[in-house]
Order: sequence, then C-alpha cells, then structure tokens
Amino acid sequence: MAEKRQFNEIYSKHYNKVFRLCKGYFCGDTALASDATQEIFIKVWEKLDTFRNDSSISTWIYRIAVNTCLLYLRKSSSRKEIRIDILPQTVSETYSGEKDKQLQQMYQCIQKLEETNKMIILMTLDGVEYQEISEVIGITEETLRVRIHRIKKSLTQCVQNENI
Repeated sequence: MAEKRQFNEIYSKHYNKVFRLCKGYFCGDTALASDATQEIFIKVWEKLDTFRNDSSISTWIYRIAVNTCLLYLRKSSSRKEIRIDILPQTVSETYSGEKDKQLQQMYQCIQKLEETNKMIILMTLDGVEYQEISEVIGITEETLRVRIHRIKKSLTQCVQNENI
C-alpha cells in the first residue's frame, strides 16, 4: 500500500514534465506523447522497487522518459509513423499570429537538433535545474552551461534564417 501511495505521489508530481518532454520529442503530437507518457509511468511502476537512490527520483524518471522517447522514435522511423512536419500545438489562443509563427519556427529548429541537444534544451525550457540535467545527460554542469549557450545560439540562428 505504501508503494502505491509513493507511486501516486511520483505520478502527480512528474506527469506534466514527462508529458511536455515527450511532446517536445514528438513535434507536439499529443496523442503519441500521451501514449509514451503512459508507457513511461508503467515502467516507473514496474521498476520502482529497483530505484537505488543513487540519483534523485526525477533524474531516474527523466532517464526512463528519454530512453522511451528515443525507442519510440527509432521504432516509428522504420514504420514512418511520426510526421516531422507536424508542429507542436503549444500556443494558446491569446498569442498573436506573429508569436504563434515564432514558436512554430522555434519548435521546427529544436527538431533539427542532435538528440542529446534536443533533450538538453527541452529540459531547460521545462525549467529543470542544471544539476539535474547534467546528471541525466552524464556531463558536468560546466560543460552543460557551455552546451546550452551553443544550443541557444544555434536556435537563434536557425529561427533568424527561417525568417529570411
């Protein structure tokens, strides 16, 4: 019973972050992100007793999430299920048309990033602490800061080139 309560706490605390991470990996496809998120939490439930507290629970969950998303992408690329041209539906109705266009361009540019850089920027945009991102990725915080700077520069150039 304590295990169920622990899982429920983990689920409610981490669901939205995991879902947003998946949505970023799947170009805003909410149905695919939802499926992947459910699969991730099934894995968390099944493996909860193997969690060794070597890292924070959220770092462990992010690792499961990233591995699951990458597995989905590998599987679907052989079946051509994910359409890369689908843009994320993250824009609320209160945004102007120009803001909507900028956000769509930003997400298109994020999709062009190498997988690790995509993971880094999606976690950064989600407000994950640098220390936790560095643990998930397996690099130092110093190296992470340099990579984030380079990723942001690359994304800025990409968005500017899209506007030309």
